[in-house]
Amino acid sequence: MPSAPVIAARSVSKSFFGNPVLRDVSIALQPGRIHALLGENGAGKTTLINILSGAIAPDSGAIEVDGQTYRALTPRDARRAGVAVVQQELSLTSQLSIGENIGLGALPRRFGLVDYAALARLAREACALVGLEDEIATPVGDLPLGRRQMVEIARALYRRPRALILDEPTSSLSAHEAQTLKRLLEQLRANGVAILYISHRLDEVMRLCEHVTVLKDGLVTADRPLAGIDAGDLVRFMVGRDPGDLFPDWKPVADQRPVVSVAGFSSGLSRDIDLTIRRGEVFGVGGLVGQGQEDLLLGLYGATAAVARSAVIGDRQGLPVSVSNAISRGVVYVPADRKREGLHLIHGIAWNMMLPGFGRARGLSLRNYASERELAKWLADLLGIKGDLMRQVQALSGGNQQKVALAKWMPSDPQILLLNDPTRGVDVETKREIYVLLRRFASEGKTVVLASSDTPELVHLCDRVAVMREGRIVATIERAQLSEEAIVAAAMGADSPRAAA
Repeated sequence: MPSAPVIAARSVSKSFFGNPVLRDVSIALQPGRIHALLGENGAGKTTLINILSGAIAPDSGAIEVDGQTYRALTPRDARRAGVAVVQQELSLTSQLSIGENIGLGALPRRFGLVDYAALARLAREACALVGLEDEIATPVGDLPLGRRQMVEIARALYRRPRALILDEPTSSLSAHEAQTLKRLLEQLRANGVAILYISHRLDEVMRLCEHVTVLKDGLVTADRPLAGIDAGDLVRFMVGRDPGDLFPDWKPVADQRPVVSVAGFSSGLSRDIDLTIRRGEVFGVGGLVGQGQEDLLLGLYGATAAVARSAVIGDRQGLPVSVSNAISRGVVYVPADRKREGLHLIHGIAWNMMLPGFGRARGLSLRNYASERELAKWLADLLGIKGDLMRQVQALSGGNQQKVALAKWMPSDPQILLLNDPTRGVDVETKREIYVLLRRFASEGKTVVLASSDTPELVHLCDRVAVMREGRIVATIERAQLSEEAIVAAAMGADSPRAAA
């Protein structure tokens, strides 16, 4: 007989403002099992996580903890039951140190005061589990996104969970950090911890997990062992039909005129780069996370200091000296961290879409609200964003937030679109919609520069891919030679295609 689940949801349902989000959903987290939870953005995964962690109460159904039934849990109930959650969107406090963030809410005390010596010891133990070597006094705001993610995981482990819920845990991690996490999860499983693993990376799910629950429109479409099914089956469970081709048809670039040409370019970690990108091209930038890809894009965008022996960006000589200068040349940028850098979450969808236009207003000119509403509706139709455009962006799924981050630049008719991991944490169908948009953008003679940690995305979407290692471009791979093996080999310093200018 299987052991009793650490925590389970039994026939839970939940609606918001009359809209059903979960309908009669059941899931059981067994000790010593890695259980995948899959579904498109908006399928109900986040709501289910929040119910299991006590953040919200179901409208009907029950929660079971160690065989005891509850109408609903409170956050304190969930913590006492040993439930810990690592959300996709980090909940760390930038001004506090690594150690303080890890202990926040459960700080050790002595004589009524915080015992900082005990905190340091316990925080270092948690950091060691995730391979985080930074000094625990380091402010979290000083860390790159991948290491902030590891701090979030360390904070969950600090509480010694019996059930660990991970939402897109590898979306910001380097290959080395992801491998460290994999070993950690295998160790936790061996120690009897129940793990719920949410990811849009189906290859990870197939490698790590033993059981899967799939949600579609708030309903369970599959709840079964992973043995005997493949990634295509999982996509069918998620979208309700055959997945088809995820990537749009590729056509060769007809226009050979360069739109980006730099020699001896350096910015941040990126160093001494020679690069030429053509009009109408989807140009990929790959490699292990943190090898200078982001600094390359930010330098081209004028957001960080950059130098070059020679440069032509758009139709002008020289590098952009500021973001506004880059935008005036038709260069725009969509960051990887959409919530912190790309969107104003408390404002509405339409307001965010119009935001770049506010900066172009001159003098005492008044806003034309009717025109803005019409433009916002056109952008929503173009990107497939449904519902009330006055809703706060923070209420949207990750995929729809990413669509808004893209849509806001479309009215300025950009000629060069710089994208930093645009499909991070985005479901399969939304990925395809974004891919179709980028290919259409390129077919109009515009240029996409796509930095991505998703290697299949680079292989199937791009015309060429530059692979970066230690801040330099070590290979530029043409379409005919593009493969996951070629990109990974170049990124790891193994035999790789010869670099091309």
